[in-house]
Amino acid sequence: MSIEILKVETDEELHEVADLATEIWHECFPGIISMEQIEYMIEKFQSYRAMAEQISSQGYNYLAVREDGKLCGYIGVKPEDDERFFLSKLYLRADKRGRGIASSMLNRVFDEARRSGKKSVYLTVNRHNDHAVAVYKKTGFEIIRQAVADIGNGFVMDDYIMEYKL
Repeated sequence: MSIEILKVETDEELHEVADLATEIWHECFPGIISMEQIEYMIEKFQSYRAMAEQISSQGYNYLAVREDGKLCGYIGVKPEDDERFFLSKLYLRADKRGRGIASSMLNRVFDEARRSGKKSVYLTVNRHNDHAVAVYKKTGFEIIRQAVADIGNGFVMDDYIMEYKL
């Protein structure tokens, strides 16, 4: 098993990541949020158009995660103007979980944050995504608060904000 985590550099790579996002969201979020909200959030935050906008005007970077050359996950990060590093997205296909890949992904995020001179990494995670919350806690993230954000179209994100001190 050879894992590579490389910065997304081309439109073709970003389209590939957006396609994977759709696949992962449909395997990960049923039972946590409605299918209507899944579709809405994919379009608003995980689509090629949304990711391209995040890169071009919001300071985000995307990293593609490949096992033996095949895309299996992705990461979206953004250095903040303060001492924090925002882990916006960290997703891995279900069939690749439990094999240490997510740990490699998180270590890469921590390395990127340190290189950016940041003192902590923070993220938002759906409060009802028990698996993800448990993984982040096991890694050393702590819940620092709850947040409910109106994202439009009658939907809200009901999240924990979690932080990892570097």
